[in-house]
Amino acid sequence: MAGWGAFFVSLLNYKTEKYVIAENRRIGILFRLYQLAVLGYIIGWVFVIKKGYQEREEAIQTSVITKLKGVALTNSSEAGLHLWGAEDYVIPPNVSESVRLSVCLSLHPCSQECVLSLSPSGIKTGLCLNSTGTCEIHAWCPVEYGKRPREPLLSEAENFTIYIKNFIRFPKFEFSKSNVLENYNDSYLKTCSYDSEDHLYCPIFRLGDLVSWTGNDFQDMAAKGGSVGILIEWNCDLDKDSSQCNPQYSFTRLDINLNNSVTSGYNFRFGRYYKDPNGESFRTLYKVYGIRFDIMINGQAGRFNIVPTIIAIGSGVALLGIGAFACDMILLYMMNTSSFYRERKFEIINFK
Repeated sequence: MAGWGAFFVSLLNYKTEKYVIAENRRIGILFRLYQLAVLGYIIGWVFVIKKGYQEREEAIQTSVITKLKGVALTNSSEAGLHLWGAEDYVIPPNVSESVRLSVCLSLHPCSQECVLSLSPSGIKTGLCLNSTGTCEIHAWCPVEYGKRPREPLLSEAENFTIYIKNFIRFPKFEFSKSNVLENYNDSYLKTCSYDSEDHLYCPIFRLGDLVSWTGNDFQDMAAKGGSVGILIEWNCDLDKDSSQCNPQYSFTRLDINLNNSVTSGYNFRFGRYYKDPNGESFRTLYKVYGIRFDIMINGQAGRFNIVPTIIAIGSGVALLGIGAFACDMILLYMMNTSSFYRERKFEIINFK
């Protein structure tokens, strides 16, 4: 019983480590440099740059509203004299033809065999038209001849404007904001133009400026078509005032391989269908060249929280312990005086 009693009494004792001071300058310098490196990493990188004391949220909720404004007058062989408003040039036709469903000559020469089969334009009838040397085809006639415009139909669109209103919300922190401040009135929005320095919260962008910020020429892009990416980033430190959470814009051209005439540019086709007084169907085919604007929203927010703070501090303490362990291994096994150090560090008690 005395043995067990002594054991339980010993549980109330406080035990501390025994430290051995090794007067080795090289190991001392190495250990201090390691400590400084760890402290620099924890304070500089983890806390100052990465804000490791904050709880983060990247699941941003967002919506975008856009409106285009501008008026242009054009006179082309396809469309004639036309006044374009916002409701027209959102999808402006550049080439249009009235075509009917019938048989006509195709672009396939008879040397490629005019057997009854499907083709990209319609169905080959199996006949060769000797007058043209091409296959007959059942399709919407006449078949479209692909050609790219040399100049834009709406060259004046360079001075048109686009209104981009963006709402964002971080649900974890119950924080929301917009790229249009609430104290702005209608008169300001009618006259302002976005500028990253003086008018950061003006949502009005000139189309020519949007393209020039990507390093491209508006007139050239408008003729062949193109895709422009507008990225709005919200990186918010919610430990600061909400006025410090500001949108950051960047602009880039998205259609790749600009030197390849096959892949660069942006265009698409669509048709409108009608019937003549005889009940025969015909359609007007539009091939549209223009600039597509893709608006992308990205962001993250952070706010102080004790849990990530403790985790960051704990990881720093663990790193400091690794340094002490590494220096011990050097002294115990890699120095000429390793045996002497082991004798001082470890005390062996013989109970015999």
